[in-house]
Amino acid sequence: MPNRTVASRAVQRPNDTTIRYTISGPADGPTLAFIHGWGCNRSDFDAVIGFLPEHYRVLAIDLAEHGESRSTRDIWTMEEFARDVAAVLEAEAVGTCAVVGHSLGGAVAVETGRILPDVVSHVVALDALHYLSLFPAQDEQQARAVLQPFREDFAAATRRMIEGGSPEGTDPALNDAYFTKMVAVRQPAGLRALEGLVHWDMDAALDEVTQPVTLFAVRSILSQEAVDRYGDHIHIVPVDLGTHHFHVESPEGTAKLLVDALSE
Repeated sequence: MPNRTVASRAVQRPNDTTIRYTISGPADGPTLAFIHGWGCNRSDFDAVIGFLPEHYRVLAIDLAEHGESRSTRDIWTMEEFARDVAAVLEAEAVGTCAVVGHSLGGAVAVETGRILPDVVSHVVALDALHYLSLFPAQDEQQARAVLQPFREDFAAATRRMIEGGSPEGTDPALNDAYFTKMVAVRQPAGLRALEGLVHWDMDAALDEVTQPVTLFAVRSILSQEAVDRYGDHIHIVPVDLGTHHFHVESPEGTAKLLVDALSE
């Protein structure tokens, strides 16, 4: 990570939960907290962070049972993941910050904004919130349709999910790399986190969030139905930087999007 001294730290939470994270940049700089997606980890943001201005203070957090964080808890809701983030912000005495979440991390970012209205100044989602079969709370029949394939064949369902987030023409080797990482998500947290996401009430959360919410969404995947449903709550910006994991593929472009959004 160019021009940055990175420290690795940890904070303790109940139920033998250790949340590990990295911090870099000056203590008095504008602060960003990065939250990875399902089956991913904080290292996905390393390249993006390297392209941010040096005066930014940056936290990158491994959610429970992802990356280097560990937990024996049995609560895997978006709200509980947000408490992981809140614990890190409290440990670092963060007075104000923007939270940036990819995929499931976008839901966690919204929840963090809801529980910390005086700390979180802006919520930014990276290709999150607009997948209508995942983010708005699903009824039991819809939830079962989403989750049953993962319960029956976790690997095959993970593969289909990755391919669903890849525009036509995506290099198969790229999807293979994402698959190898994500299918190895620690269990039972992996499946339980998906359950938590499918049952999360995004509409209720957005109704309570007072901060601006910005979504950078892969243009070819973004549906008009999602724009129509959430355009009044979320500033939706279509982008052409790659797949669902575009922040990994186009870190410099992603860093520019973030700086521009947070400078408005």
